[in-house]
Amino acid sequence: MGRPGWGWRLRPPGGDDGRGVSSWLRLRLPRTRRGQRRAVRAVVVLCVLALTPATWLFVTTDGETGTVAEAPKAEVAVVFGAGLWKGEPSPYLAHRLDAAADLYHRGRIEVVLVTGDNSREEYDEPDAMRAYLTKHGVPGRRIVSDYAGFDTWDSCVRAKKIFGVNRAVLISQGFHIRRAVALCDAAGISSYGVGVDAKHDATWYYGGAREVFAAGKAALDAAFRPDPHFLGPREPGVDRALASPR
Repeated sequence: MGRPGWGWRLRPPGGDDGRGVSSWLRLRLPRTRRGQRRAVRAVVVLCVLALTPATWLFVTTDGETGTVAEAPKAEVAVVFGAGLWKGEPSPYLAHRLDAAADLYHRGRIEVVLVTGDNSREEYDEPDAMRAYLTKHGVPGRRIVSDYAGFDTWDSCVRAKKIFGVNRAVLISQGFHIRRAVALCDAAGISSYGVGVDAKHDATWYYGGAREVFAAGKAALDAAFRPDPHFLGPREPGVDRALASPR
């Protein structure tokens, strides 16, 4: 007779315990104190493993994030895409773009690199970001578009390898900015992150929770440094923008 243990016990649909339990997946909890202690230890280990990448982000980016007012001067600001609503920047993305426009008008940056998703013809984050910035006083010649920034790692690698960015101010929401800074640092860009304010709504809480899991992928990206989905030849957009009149 086996020792009492714990784990998932499979049951066929409809149940076989005579109580009409329809679920086929039931949790069998430890019956002994020894088993319960093992279960608690296992849960603690899993929690530590899950939170280690997030801890790494906070440790490695300490002192490298702040507000618009605290941002150092840099030639380039990188704004990460954050979704569109009916073809226009979502409120979260609009806040990022407002910060970029503010930095430009303060003379803290010279060029804005907008990086986002344009994997479908009907969905174009970079062009929507460009249009928003021009409406807010940033000259179009000072805006460079990256149409293959499908995730944060891709955006950072492409900023370095495709657009030749070596130093930049990064702009995103507070829950994402540390990951952006850590990944751009891993990609070879010396960066400072501006975390813009955001309303603490359902989207904000979802974003914060998502970062716990995204931190794991970020740690793997930083360790193994995979190529982005699309790389391609070097583009002179940033150099041309910097050479253009302000």
